[in-house]
Parts: sequence; structure tokens; C-alpha cells
Amino acid sequence: MDFDKIKGIIEGLLFISGDEGIDAKQIAEIVELSEDSVIDLLEDMKADFRRNGRGIQIVEVAKAYQLTTLPEHVPYFEKLATSPSQSTLSQAALETLAIIAYKQPLTRSDIEEIRGVKCEKALQTLLSKQLIREAGRAEGIGRPILYATTKDFLEHFGLRSLDDLPEPPVNLNVEEARKEATALFSSRIDKEND
Repeated sequence: MDFDKIKGIIEGLLFISGDEGIDAKQIAEIVELSEDSVIDLLEDMKADFRRNGRGIQIVEVAKAYQLTTLPEHVPYFEKLATSPSQSTLSQAALETLAIIAYKQPLTRSDIEEIRGVKCEKALQTLLSKQLIREAGRAEGIGRPILYATTKDFLEHFGLRSLDDLPEPPVNLNVEEARKEATALFSSRIDKEND
């Protein structure tokens, strides 16, 4: 059995599980090893990360393992978070922004239902760039946060109001919609960066 390969698989599982993490039992089922063997491998990986001076670590939170950054690197992450970003938005962020622009206010679960995938990272990106804001709470179980666009969104894309948004196409397939959103938003971002 190639334990280095299994460690690579486990690292990938930890990465894609994100903030939710993944428990040892689930990892064991996926890699077809005993739970004790997986826990031993996770402990080896923790030691490997420390020994190799990696910028990430494996931590166990509420019986789930996850990858996190090192606490001593926080000052660098704060610099990144507070520095003005010239980067363009990812495809996921563009799609999330378009959904919010046309259907606001709406909750994260509403957006995820429309997109068909999780959007937490895209929402955090849009919030950090001040293109969206928390616009209150929805009625119902858990009172989820409602998201809406900001004045910065209008300024960023050269809109006087939301009425200036192009009419959403009817019966357009998803791939065409993605291409249109990318073309619309990318051209405006490129103009600003010139």
C-alpha cells in the first residue's frame, strides 16, 4: 500500500471539504482503510507539515479534520485582506454577483439553489470587495442573511441604478449566460484597471 499516495488523497479531501472539514470515519470509508489507520496517517501528515515548514496545518475541530493557515502568518493575511485588489473576479463570483444583482435581496441558499453549487467563498469575495452587502435577515428558520448589491457595485460597473442592468435573457442556456456575464463584467473591470 502506497501511504504517500493515500496521504495525497487525504490532503485533497481535506482541501475540498473546506471549512466544514471531514471526519476520520468518512475519510476511512473513501480510502478504504480502518479509521485508526486514517488517524495515524493524519497525525503523520501533521508532523510532516510542521517538519517541512508548510504554510498550512491540519487541525481537528468538533471531530472533523480541516486544513487551516498558521496563526503566526495572520499579519500577512491581514495585509492581503486590506490591500486594494486589482484582481478580477472569479467565474463563481461573477455568477453569484449577477444572481444577486437581478434577484436581490436573497439568501445564500437561494443563490446556491440557482447556481447548483456552494457560494460561500464567492460571497466572501464580493463582501470584501464591497460589491454586495448584508441587507437584513429573511423570515423563517434560522433567519438567514439576505444579500443585495451596494452603491459601490453601481459605481464599479458604471450603472446609475439597477434599472440600467440589461434585461435578463429568457430561456438562455447556462453556458451562454456565463459567457455573457463574463463578457459584461470583465470588460468593465478591464476598463477600470487601464
